[in-house]
Order: sequence, then structure tokens, then C-alpha cells
Amino acid sequence: MNDKIITNDEDLIYWCSECKIPIIKKQGEELTCPCCNNNLIYLTTDLRPVFPEERLLIELLVNNPLEFLEKSVWASNNRYYIDGKAITINSSHYKKYTSKHLIDSLNKFAFLNNYDYFNKHIQKFIEFNKNRLNYLYDEACEFIKETSKNYPLENIILSFSGGKDSTVAADLAVRALSEPSLVHIFGDTTLEFPMTMEYVNRFRENNRKAIFKVAKNKEQNFYKVCEDIGPPARMLRWCCSMFKTGPITRVLNNLYKDKQVLTFYGIRKCESISRSKYNRVENSADAIKINKQTVASPIFYWKDIDIWLYILGEKIDFNDAYRLGYDRVGCWCCPNNNERAQFLSNIYMPEQSEKWKEFLIEFAKKIGKPDPEVYVNSGKWKARQGGNGLKASDDIKIKFSNCTAEEQAKIYQLNKPIDEWFYELFLPFGRYAPELGRKLVKERIIVDIKTNIPIISIQPFVQEGYEYSVKIKTMNVKKTEDIQRMIAYQIKKYNACRKCLKCESLCKFGAISIKYDEYHISDNKCKRCKMCVTPKYLVGGCLMDRYLKTKN
Repeated sequence: MNDKIITNDEDLIYWCSECKIPIIKKQGEELTCPCCNNNLIYLTTDLRPVFPEERLLIELLVNNPLEFLEKSVWASNNRYYIDGKAITINSSHYKKYTSKHLIDSLNKFAFLNNYDYFNKHIQKFIEFNKNRLNYLYDEACEFIKETSKNYPLENIILSFSGGKDSTVAADLAVRALSEPSLVHIFGDTTLEFPMTMEYVNRFRENNRKAIFKVAKNKEQNFYKVCEDIGPPARMLRWCCSMFKTGPITRVLNNLYKDKQVLTFYGIRKCESISRSKYNRVENSADAIKINKQTVASPIFYWKDIDIWLYILGEKIDFNDAYRLGYDRVGCWCCPNNNERAQFLSNIYMPEQSEKWKEFLIEFAKKIGKPDPEVYVNSGKWKARQGGNGLKASDDIKIKFSNCTAEEQAKIYQLNKPIDEWFYELFLPFGRYAPELGRKLVKERIIVDIKTNIPIISIQPFVQEGYEYSVKIKTMNVKKTEDIQRMIAYQIKKYNACRKCLKCESLCKFGAISIKYDEYHISDNKCKRCKMCVTPKYLVGGCLMDRYLKTKN
């Protein structure tokens, strides 16, 4: 399906100094206020409302508690607009007071803080941008109906994260399709904000007809994985696959087996450079994380201010973390969180924040950083790359030698004894034919799926100096080097698998499953597409290759 040509690049935000309200206009439109006809002044490209809770915190940072109580307060990144006049809150403000001082001050002035003036400003904001709201709603509903027309309702899924964007996308889909019983899938990463879990519980209570599924990795502990392969970093976010995408894949496989599904989610083009390259509808294996699904975003072209116009205009419940000043509510300790998010967590999640900081400092010591506290406090841990200093980095290094007795045979070093599931790793190449192997040397044979001709021989290699080794020979194949490279990927999986669940998400046929430290491939489900051994889809053949690769 081709994207309808819609863009928000020409939508700008103007300010009415008389009404003290932001007005969304397209370039070229008449720049007058729809209420008072006053001339509008250009303000910025995007904006979000500042709720009273965040407003009070900003007032404390500038030493004027409650000074802005009656004013119209909005924000764009670190710039705050007070009745249209900008002030900047930067890192120096965040370091001005201790978290304890700010917590005490917030408690001190909380009873004087209220929503009276905020609600009045928001009501005018909704009223003066009503045409914008109607357009957004109508266009999104049309998109949802058109995109979903070839899918039965039971195969339509709403990706629900507990954030504002997925809340809006889900609400739009339910309304557009007039179906409150759509499947909602919430990925509980185990690193959610407490307020996210509170909101999810409220949502379930208020939407009892919704089929609500929770995807959660109960087998892994975040801190233990961090100790093994290091904490997530901006370019090393293993947590997404292990604690979100992987568990969601398992829910999809359980519900839909090998059926394709359509998922509506809350991705927006303006959120990041990487997301700006997405299409509004995606089903390419290169672009999506779970290959069972086609994904579509009805709010792809929306701005932040559009999201809030819809939420506040339609009186939709939302995650209270936004009231505190968070602009995103994924994992609370995500390396992609900005400085403000970290500052807020020190105030509103002090125990969790202190525990995380202590862990990061110990990790910095472990990998040999000369000044661990500076490494952590400066945020350099977020930019780390690879497994330098980690014992686990040895597991991705393929150790082999060419067999001197047989051509096209290599002897690979494993880091543990050969288990029975080891042989399943070779099913992407063909059919497992144990009856053809030489039993005396415990040989296993893989045959070509079409011709039944043997193509791979696998047998344990027992010789002094070769503990836990296996000899793998290719035969009757033209591209021996290509096959051996893919075989090396499977060896790497055997040695380095941390149950990140990436392979489960990659397989659109549900053939791969990781259970109890074992990597299984179903002979019946595997279609021999070889995506799981193709570097285009899995660089290095295993996600751990990226996370544990070391530099000299």
C-alpha cells in the first residue's frame, strides 16, 4: 500500500499574545487568531503542554515557586514558554539542588498547586484548534479503515506501550473500526515506570471489552544480564529484543501460529532520524522487528502538539509520568533517555536510580575505567560499544582449524559439550537424516531438502587439545565457503546465545524457540529461508556478536 502524501513539515506553531494560546497553522495560512483576530507570532515547530506538576518543579529550579501558576506554560525540548516568552532550563539547573531538597520543596508547595488556570488555557487551546483536531481524526480513521480492509478483525493488533503515542493509536483504531474488543498487546519490559503500570491497570479496568495480553520475559533478570554482557548502550540496546520484541513475538506465535497479522502502533516520523526513514505501512523484513506482522502507524505524521490536542480534546486518560515532565515513558533507565529524564528519575524514583547508578559504577570498575564515577555521571556509559573488559566476549570468537585429513572440513571449538539440540542448528540448511550417519563415530547428516543428497556431516571431534570440539564437513555443494560461513554463525549461536530472543522474532514461521538455555528449530516449521543465517538480517549471525565484539 502506498503512503498517502501527508506531511507536517509545513505545520508551524504560532502564538496569540492576547489569548495566550498556541495555534497550529500551515505556512501560507492567514496568521490571525480564530478567537480575537489578533495577529499571531511564530513560536516554534513543535510544542507540548506543561502540566502543573512539572511547572512547579521548573519554578523551584528558577527560585520562584508558584510564580507561573496563572500563566500559560508550554515546552519544546529544554525551552519553556511562559505566556509566550521563552526561558531555557539546562543542565546547570538540574545540578543546582540535591534531589532531596527538590523532593522536600515539591511536598511543601504541593497543596498550593492546582489545575484551575491550566484547565482554562487547555480548554481554549482545544477550542481554537478544533479544525486541526477534526482533520487529524478523520484522516487517521480513513487510513486505518483502508489499511485494515484485507484483514479479519481477529488478526488486527494494537501495540500498547502505556505511552501517549500508543494510547492515541489504539484509541483511533478502536473508534475507526467500531470494535472495542481488539487485541491489545502490552510489552512489560520489567523496567517500566511505576506510573506506567498504574496506567496500564486503569486502562484494563476502563476498557474491559479489550482483549489485553501482557508479553513479559519471566526467564531473564535485567541486572544479571547486565553483569554478563554489560548494560545497554545507545548502539547496544539488547534489552529491546530480550525484554520487549522477543516476548511480544511469543505472544503472537501463541495466538496466531503462522498467520500474518496487522499491528497498529504509535511510531511517529518526527521522533528521531531513524524513524523518519520508516514508511507509514511496513512489511519489509529489513524494517520490522517481528516478521509475522505488517505494521502501520495512523499517527505517523503527527507532532507532539497533535498528540496532546487529541488526548486533551477527546478527554482520554493517559500516563501520569507526563505530568511530571517526562517526554517519553519507555524503560526508565534507557540509555536513550535525555538528561531531564534522568534528573526526574532521581526525584521521583530515587531508590531505583541510586541502585542503577551503583551498578554502573561497579561495571565501570570491572571493565577497567580509570575514573568510574566520571564515566557514569558524564553519561559515557551510554556510548560504550562492544564487550571490551567482559569475559563473555570470548564466546563470540569462532575458533577453528582446517581438518588435515579431509577437504572441506573444519574443526570448531565449542565452549561446552555437544548437546542433542546442537544438531537442530543445522536444520536451516536441509533435512536432518540421522539414519545416514556413521553410528560408530556418532556422525549426523544433513541432506538437501529437494534432492535428499547429503550436504553436511557433523561429528564430535575427540583429540588431545580439542576439548568440546566438532568436525563439520560440507559436500556436494557449489558454494562451500558460503555454507561454512553460515555454519560458523550457528557455532557462534551455540557458544554465545544469551536468550535474547532475536532469532524467534526474525523467523516469520515460528520455527525457532529458545527454552531453558536450549535453542530449538522445528523441522516441520522451518522453511529453509535461511534468514536466521543471513548477515543482512542478523549481522555476524548472532545478536551477541554486535554486543560483545571487542576492539584492539
